[in-house]
Amino acid sequence: MEAARQYNVHEAKTHFSKILEAVATGQEVIISKSGEPVAKVIPLHGKVRRTARGSLTAPVVLHDDFDDVSDDPGFAEAFGLDREGDAE
Repeated sequence: MEAARQYNVHEAKTHFSKILEAVATGQEVIISKSGEPVAKVIPLHGKVRRTARGSLTAPVVLHDDFDDVSDDPGFAEAFGLDREGDAE
């Protein structure tokens, strides 16, 4: 893990938006006063970026009828179809 970026109080006030952006991406920021760390700004909720294959925690199951909307009367109406699935 990368070391937390450190700002003195004056820098923190000047670059507050930049600090918030860094924290929003999961970084931690230390605020110091007279060279001594006094606070740590950390994300409330860590962002998890799941983009790699196999990143899901459970397998995705698609049933044979996953795209069957024949029993959904609202679908035909919402998409301008009659009950048999033909366009009106």
